[in-house]
Amino acid sequence: MGQLKPDATYIYERNGDTVFRREFGATDREVVGYDARTNDGRPLVDHIREEKLWGEIRRAAKTNPALQQALDCAIIIYQLSKTT
Repeated sequence: MGQLKPDATYIYERNGDTVFRREFGATDREVVGYDARTNDGRPLVDHIREEKLWGEIRRAAKTNPALQQALDCAIIIYQLSKTT
C-alpha cells in the first residue's frame, strides 16, 4: 500500500469487499483495505450496527414496560430453545 501525496485529492471506491484509492483524475487505483467480517461471514459493520440496535432496545426497555415484557418473552423463548 502506498503513501499519500501532500495536497492530493483521493477518490475511494469499493468493489465487493475490497476498497481502492485513486488520485483524482487518475485511472490507476490501489488496494487500501478490505471489509472486516465476523466469524459467521457477515460484514463487521453489520454486526456493530446490530449490537448498537440491541443496546438501544435494552436501554429503551428500562422505561417502556411493553418493550421490557417483549424482551422478557424473547429471553424465555431463547432459553427454552437452548435446552431442547
